[in-house]
Amino acid sequence: MVTGASSGIGEAATRALRASGWDVVAVARRADRLAELEGDTGAVAYAADLTRQADVDALAEWLASTGAVHALVHVAGGARGADRVEDGRADDWQWMFEVNVLSGQRLVAALLPQLRQGAASDGHADILFVTSTAAQNAYAGGAGYNAAKAGESMIAHALRLELNGEPIRIVEVAPGMVQTPEFALNRLGGNADAAAAVYDGIEQPLVADDVADVIAYALNAPGHVNLDLITMRPVAQSAQYLLARGPLRVRQA
Repeated sequence: MVTGASSGIGEAATRALRASGWDVVAVARRADRLAELEGDTGAVAYAADLTRQADVDALAEWLASTGAVHALVHVAGGARGADRVEDGRADDWQWMFEVNVLSGQRLVAALLPQLRQGAASDGHADILFVTSTAAQNAYAGGAGYNAAKAGESMIAHALRLELNGEPIRIVEVAPGMVQTPEFALNRLGGNADAAAAVYDGIEQPLVADDVADVIAYALNAPGHVNLDLITMRPVAQSAQYLLARGPLRVRQA
């Protein structure tokens, strides 16, 4: 099951996993986008709002009727605002906590029985969280998103300890700058010029397919191999705050 599948990394992960032979349930809020993805890939579309417990419970009940779950890929999330802490909007911070942290907890609690069933039948199962390098390093204007993604990352860390002894792999993929059609646009309130400026001059930022390739690699690795944490960035981004804008060139001696 892949969440956040209606766009960006979630959509790309659905396509990559289908291409490598997985049966995929694609979950997101936007049913129209999911229907198109279903037609393109053969994934099974399921529309749900993962911030609503009733939707998560209904999803878990439906999945239980279809058999075991072998992997949960939790991509759904997002950022709102680029304000300093003193100027932050509590509503934005609460939304980020709901979509990045609580949705993950809800899904794990609801789907562990099916994941355990999958592990029992096939030798292992997987829970993969797509977090962010924002979980690892704070930056000015990012505190709300830093806090939310760090919280999601801690779910992965704690879950790995709590499930020790069970054949369930816990994987975290933490991308840096990824250029997708919606992330920066949504974060910056729909300001297309400001969203485009985020990537201005960056030579080959990551794209959704790059992250999807890593997700598929992690899930398709031998069952005894757990990739605890994969941090990935474009070459032009040496750290969360350090970006080379302009062509990458070899320094002359």
